[in-house]
Amino acid sequence: MSAYMKDHFQYLGIQKPQRTELQKEFFKQVKKQKRIDWDFIFMLWDLPEREFQYLALDYILALKNGLQKADMDRIKLLIINKSWWDSVDILASNITGNLCAKHQEIVQSHILSWAESDNIWLARVSILFQLKYKENTDAELLKFIITRNSNNKEFFINKAIGWALREYSKTDKEWVKSFLECNTLNTLSVREASKYL
Repeated sequence: MSAYMKDHFQYLGIQKPQRTELQKEFFKQVKKQKRIDWDFIFMLWDLPEREFQYLALDYILALKNGLQKADMDRIKLLIINKSWWDSVDILASNITGNLCAKHQEIVQSHILSWAESDNIWLARVSILFQLKYKENTDAELLKFIITRNSNNKEFFINKAIGWALREYSKTDKEWVKSFLECNTLNTLSVREASKYL
């Protein structure tokens, strides 16, 4: 498991099906509380084995309806610490995306600055947060954020650009085709974006 993650993290060696089973009773109790314990989340985030970060993410997902605008700065800390695609992508579309859908002012207060951040993981979240929005995607915002990052040489940014466009092409194929024709993107981004065109 560690090798698959390029040896960035230690692992206990607990596969997802086992984790899900181990967490089941705990989450039944957690969902009754409806209050997010951020001290618990950060305690898990500080532990060396990656499964604890997965537990923290599953915990947030279980209580995501209880997330507040004020939690964005805490979410940012999770994004920029122990960063890798496995945690960041969940924080992007499932958590940040969910919160921005409920509180659109977060786009102004956080997402736009993340789009221009030197931190590749914050930039990746800004690209991917609308991933599950489908017809509710703000195409102009997507265009703005992608354009801000289109000259980036970073693999994880270019992959995210392609992924965001590919996902949106399922909703508006013509918009994505036009965007690709009118903008110069990294080859990886174009390849990913063109999958369903």
